Amino acid sequence: MNIFRDKQHRNFGIYLALFLLLLFLSGTLLYTAWVKAAQNMFLSHDRAVAASLLDQGVSKDIIAKAITNTLSSREGEKFLVTLGITKHTSSRFLPFVSELKQTMGFGMLVPGMVLAVLLFGGAYAFLKKREELYGQATQVIARFTEGDFSKHLPHMKEGTIYRLFASVDQLATILQSKNETEHKTKEFLKNTISDISHQLKTPLTALIMYHEIITEEPENVELVKVYSEKTGQALQRMEQLIQAMLKITRLDAGSIVFEKEVCPVSELISQSVRELKPRAEKEGKEILVEGSREDTVICDVQWTSEAIENIVKNALDHTDYGGVIRISWEHTPAMFRIYINDNGSGIAPEDIHHIFKRFYHSEKSLDTQGVGLGLSLTKSIIEGQGGIISFHSSLNEGTTFVISFLTEL
Repeated sequence: MNIFRDKQHRNFGIYLALFLLLLFLSGTLLYTAWVKAAQNMFLSHDRAVAASLLDQGVSKDIIAKAITNTLSSREGEKFLVTLGITKHTSSRFLPFVSELKQTMGFGMLVPGMVLAVLLFGGAYAFLKKREELYGQATQVIARFTEGDFSKHLPHMKEGTIYRLFASVDQLATILQSKNETEHKTKEFLKNTISDISHQLKTPLTALIMYHEIITEEPENVELVKVYSEKTGQALQRMEQLIQAMLKITRLDAGSIVFEKEVCPVSELISQSVRELKPRAEKEGKEILVEGSREDTVICDVQWTSEAIENIVKNALDHTDYGGVIRISWEHTPAMFRIYINDNGSGIAPEDIHHIFKRFYHSEKSLDTQGVGLGLSLTKSIIEGQGGIISFHSSLNEGTTFVISFLTEL
């Protein structure tokens, strides 16, 4: 039975079984004692009657017949009535019955008291332990309601109450996780708003300044043209920032579902670098693509293309005139890897552990165009598809980023 899975219930059940056994043994002993006492009473009564009749000269045969007789008669009953002995006669007027009553009463009182003490003592001990258990649970649950989840309900034992405690403890764990998630969400929103505010502050200040300059000298065509271009660049930077933050926020919130499909790698790379080739030519740099056109990869083409584009854009930002960015790939039974290598300035040792952080800019960075979100967004995109992004770099020798996807059979 489920009720006896609880150790305390099981122990109390064993205690009750032992108590019933003791009660049965006590009853048996009392029954035997009472039979013996009744026998002694009748023997004493018969001895007294026999002695009295012998003293009066009644023959032994008549006495023996009278004592062993088991039949009653109307005359005998009337005779006893004349002596005042009836079924309504008080036991105190019947010496032998009074003695038997006292013996049996004392014999019942002492064992009864002992058994009652044992029964109520065992019940009290059981209820006390249950009350202590409930008190402990009440204190822990009160802590849960206050947001303190450092204590746990006892649930390492068997029994219905412990299964209930385990369910409550599981609920508390869910609430704790929810509270932590809400706290992290609030911190994330707080930090995000702070970052956006900080990042927008610079271009907004520049826009205000450019507007004042243009307003003050509207007839200076060259000046208006220069600061109009700068205004366009500031607006473009703001747009990039807002778009990147919206994408990262959607990725963090899990609201983006990646639609994986089989795609030729060459087409994926071509889509990634299409808009960057004019810039590379303008800056005197070269983007080389090396790899088999037959290879395919399973990924979300649109998002993965943007991730690769961000890495290539970062490589262009950190590569001098005449630099080369190479994109290659390899296919193994377990993994598919895309390599993006440049011979640019490389990453300083103190920046190695920060390049995926949002809005991070190295003091030695040549980046004058990015907003500091490209690599962070790339990491979210790749890892959101179950991939891995890694890199290795040497200062002044270049950097290689590696995007890895598990090969899906």
